[in-house]
Amino acid sequence: MASPARKHFERTSAASSQAAESDSPRDANGYELMLHKLATDKRRLKEVQSMERKAEVKREILPEYEPWIEGVLIGNQGVQDDVLMAVMVWRIDAGDLTGALVIARYAIEHKLAMPDQYKRGTACLLAEEFADIALRDMASTEQTVDDLAALSLVLQEVDELTSAEDMPDEVRAKLHKAIGLALATTDQAGALEHLRRAFGLHDKVGVKKDIEKLERELKNLADAPSAG
Repeated sequence: MASPARKHFERTSAASSQAAESDSPRDANGYELMLHKLATDKRRLKEVQSMERKAEVKREILPEYEPWIEGVLIGNQGVQDDVLMAVMVWRIDAGDLTGALVIARYAIEHKLAMPDQYKRGTACLLAEEFADIALRDMASTEQTVDDLAALSLVLQEVDELTSAEDMPDEVRAKLHKAIGLALATTDQAGALEHLRRAFGLHDKVGVKKDIEKLERELKNLADAPSAG
């Protein structure tokens, strides 16, 4: 575990690591050291075959990056930072969607790119990863109304963050599907709007039955006699 002094060094290095010119090299005492740590941790993760265990390892090491991430966000320099972007993905993988969103807001605002190994743009990765996690969780575990409400808020923020960004229609459709399913128990009209949008973007996204079900439920509500 890093000492308080080490954490302070990383935080202040991250906040001040950009030189006056935007194309100047980053401070070798800060960013380069963090890149070295990132490479070391990636090698450790590469040795782990289980995806479940990889997520556990990421949860173990992510706190070690918090001083750097905090410093980058406080500094608000908007400089490309591969450490920051890798941590954003690791937070998603570790199930820390709220923490990933903190970085995502900064990354989208400053148009930061994903490191080459990720093969997708930042907005595309965010939309697809958040949607995949949400769809998997809703399919595999029973969600309470509160769980679904919280999930829908997170997904809708991802949608808002990425709405102006380019990505394949199939990916955006998947995000709208996830939002629609998360809203289905609390906001049927809103859910139907998102599911129809998903179908309009990609007719094989798998929402036809969900749309038909919601349409029936809303029709029944509209046809029901009012009380009193």
